[in-house]
Amino acid sequence: MAILQSYYQDVYKCPVVRLSGFSGRHGLASSILAYLDFGGATGTCKDGVAETMLAFATERGTLQPGMPVVEASSGSFGAALAVSCATTGHPCILVVPSSLPASRRQHLQSLGARIVVCSGGGRKALERIAADTAKRYNGYYTNYFANDDNPEYHRRVTGPQILKACGDSIDAVVIGVGSGGTITGVAEYLKAWNSMIRIVAVEPSECAAISGGFIGHHGIAGIGPGFVPENYNPYVVDTVLTVNTADAERAAREALFFDGVPACTSAGATLAAAVQLIGTGKSTRPLCVFAGRRTYE
Repeated sequence: MAILQSYYQDVYKCPVVRLSGFSGRHGLASSILAYLDFGGATGTCKDGVAETMLAFATERGTLQPGMPVVEASSGSFGAALAVSCATTGHPCILVVPSSLPASRRQHLQSLGARIVVCSGGGRKALERIAADTAKRYNGYYTNYFANDDNPEYHRRVTGPQILKACGDSIDAVVIGVGSGGTITGVAEYLKAWNSMIRIVAVEPSECAAISGGFIGHHGIAGIGPGFVPENYNPYVVDTVLTVNTADAERAAREALFFDGVPACTSAGATLAAAVQLIGTGKSTRPLCVFAGRRTYE
């Protein structure tokens, strides 16, 4: 697709860096690599995902010019979708929980999104209202956590990028799990080329739905939604590791201080997990997928 080619040429010219400073700080024999997937407008991998999901829907004819786009999201995907809708001429409607801070709601509105507030009922209620809203306004519901267009983007872009940049120089890929799209798409692509590569899923230890642990609040934005997403394919994941919020934040700061990489907290979680992986002897040459950059406001 031309849109994917353009996104690659403009944003992902050199996506992989070697974190020598961080690795030295932790006394590792070899350096951890990082795939920097945050070159878009809002600073997360969701920019490319949102743009491409709209493109896929347009190609199928399920998204017509001027049609509203609806999603149940108040996080990074919601922000990326609002920007993508603004550039493609689609109204964006985001269904958010009533507990969302006013500052975050105002930020999404500043990006052009119309906000629909859901008073309770958890994720299922948000999704139900989003589907009903799309039906009411003759809109398109992206259904980010369950729509295969999400992992398909990573099968076509992220996976091939990692293979092209690293080849067989890595033995594991470490990815935080939010919607499940990144880990599923990347793993399915890479394992088709190298069945021996280890795929490592990372989730917060305070909210460990995938590994069947405690479900609670945590501070690692972008991962750990509190349930196992429909887009998550467990059959291509070899290891699930948990990282607590404090360790994720510490690793993110170290990536900035020792390597100059502005890693967000979920990126820090993948780094902390990679250190665990090396420590147990399950990898010597891991690559971490950094799905967002740290912002300073």
